[in-house]
Amino acid sequence: MKHTITLSALVAVAAMSGLTANAQTYPTKPITLVAPFPPGGSTDVIARLFATRLSARLGQNVVVDNKPGANGGIGAAAVARAKPDGYTILLMGASSFTINPLLYKSLNYDPVASYDYLGIAGGTQLVILTTAATGIGSIADIVSKSAAQPLSFGSFGTGSLPQIAGEYLAQKSGARLLHVPYKGSAPAMTDLIGNQITLSIDTLVAAMPQIRGGKVKAIAVSSRQRASSLPNVPTVQEAGITDYDFETWFGIVSPKGTPPEIAERLTREIREMMNEKTTREALEATGFDARYSDPRQFREQVAMELKRNALVIEKANIQVD
Repeated sequence: MKHTITLSALVAVAAMSGLTANAQTYPTKPITLVAPFPPGGSTDVIARLFATRLSARLGQNVVVDNKPGANGGIGAAAVARAKPDGYTILLMGASSFTINPLLYKSLNYDPVASYDYLGIAGGTQLVILTTAATGIGSIADIVSKSAAQPLSFGSFGTGSLPQIAGEYLAQKSGARLLHVPYKGSAPAMTDLIGNQITLSIDTLVAAMPQIRGGKVKAIAVSSRQRASSLPNVPTVQEAGITDYDFETWFGIVSPKGTPPEIAERLTREIREMMNEKTTREALEATGFDARYSDPRQFREQVAMELKRNALVIEKANIQVD
């Protein structure tokens, strides 16, 4: 009995063979890792660390391309439009996935539909700060002192993750808090040290130098577990807010439609890179937690934070100009 092979079947076999061959030879040229913020910032620092480690693993140069602007939106949009061949990938912070879509009416990317997720690689907790002059030493103190008059808290911008964390703290604890936005961590820290504001919420990485210098005091950290660098500082959850969990993390994605074999290769290399002792030590030296979440966990994290942040933003009536 003779078997007839249709033209469409031959085309499908040829296409599959081509995909397999591409995956086996990938990469054959340098890979661009887009960092959607200026050189010198935390995203850029991590991007360059990852580029060095991935270059060694892949046998091809991974080149960092800084595309700042629009709170990460310019770089994110550029990668969303890029050819999905594995040669352009993006390192993007949590807020670009889980806050920007809720605040900006016109985004040139969709955090869920525009990308194939490769993994979350590293993050850092937020920390609630004050000074010795306020007499505040706990979440309970914040609640009690704010009963008479709202307490000001600074963040590094309207719609930033620290603002979301502060508004959520107020909503869950009953504390009366007044948000004061700044254009970055440095001016917020300056006003906190000068007692122009009562509280501030910032990343642990940004705050640690001032904490170590004794200029500010850490009241609580935002994550489920205490920070290894601040073992004596409790979590907000220990104060009774059991669902309080905020951190800024970094996700690595490729344009939607990346061949599965290439996406799987990149995912594997990122996972193994994060398990390397040298990578973990380098991240921890900058104050970041070295951890990895696979693509499924990545999507679940984004979905959970989008849902939570949408409720916080609506209740607090957070708007951007």
